[in-house]
Amino acid sequence: MVDIVRYSEGRKGEWNQFLQYSKNGLFLFDRDYMEYHSDRFIDFSLMVYADNELIGLLPANLEQDMFVSHGGLTFGGFITDSGMGAERMLDIFDHVLNYLTSKSIRKVVYKCIPYIYCSLPAEEDRYALFRKSAMLYRRDATSAIYLPERPVFQKARDRGIKKALKNNLAVKLSNDFKTYWEILKDNLIKVYETKPVHSLQEIENLHRKFPGNIKLFASYQGKTMMAGVVIYESAHVAHAQYIANSEEGREKGALDIVFSYLINEHYRDKRYFDFGVSTEKEGQFLNTGLTAYKESFGARAAVHDFYELNL
Repeated sequence: MVDIVRYSEGRKGEWNQFLQYSKNGLFLFDRDYMEYHSDRFIDFSLMVYADNELIGLLPANLEQDMFVSHGGLTFGGFITDSGMGAERMLDIFDHVLNYLTSKSIRKVVYKCIPYIYCSLPAEEDRYALFRKSAMLYRRDATSAIYLPERPVFQKARDRGIKKALKNNLAVKLSNDFKTYWEILKDNLIKVYETKPVHSLQEIENLHRKFPGNIKLFASYQGKTMMAGVVIYESAHVAHAQYIANSEEGREKGALDIVFSYLINEHYRDKRYFDFGVSTEKEGQFLNTGLTAYKESFGARAAVHDFYELNL
């Protein structure tokens, strides 16, 4: 007996408790994280029950008659526990699609959780998407290092690290998001003519709520911040959410030494270090310079897949 229930605030504790013991859940799906931008999205997250037992979560929002999992997150497919198998997922998909059809929803946009973030194999949803003839319409390429077998850095990175040491740069865990956000905004405007997804106030509030997951590491020359990386830390992955270098830091290897510290020291016991995506235009354009920089640390490609399914 499968029941599909739309999430409501009264189920917050149940949602977050299931998330904690799931095989592919991240703090991004914690309701306190998801709701920081609740004013921008009509939440339509679903909870799946079998014989009154919670067996799955699906973070999602509505955009007119389109169901998106989730528009405010990088990805957001089914979150399940170790009991989820392929046959059960096929059954769940049938129930969810019937439920959405009954709500006059005409289209599903499904953003898969990349395998590197899963504690156990969790691609039952990809098989179900195939069985439902869902269309793969976008594929973003991220660059990740498998940390148990870290490759040797390329010579250009070694030179940058030596330059940083020669200039007496040191890497620190910092709470000075204000200074870093000025460096970040300057970078994004000059290079991409854009701005950070999060405002300074939003990232500071999220850091206060999730201090063990959202961290800023920066390189300094004396008291001057030169470069930094905002890390989104989960059980198995350290993900570089924001990366930025000051003009002066670029000349002194300031970013290279931050990554060296994170990869070789601070996060050496994680499974993966994820630099983030280097693709644009729904995966059709690869920023080759950005990808080459990430690959010079030994990173290689993993993908974020996006599917469409018309109901």
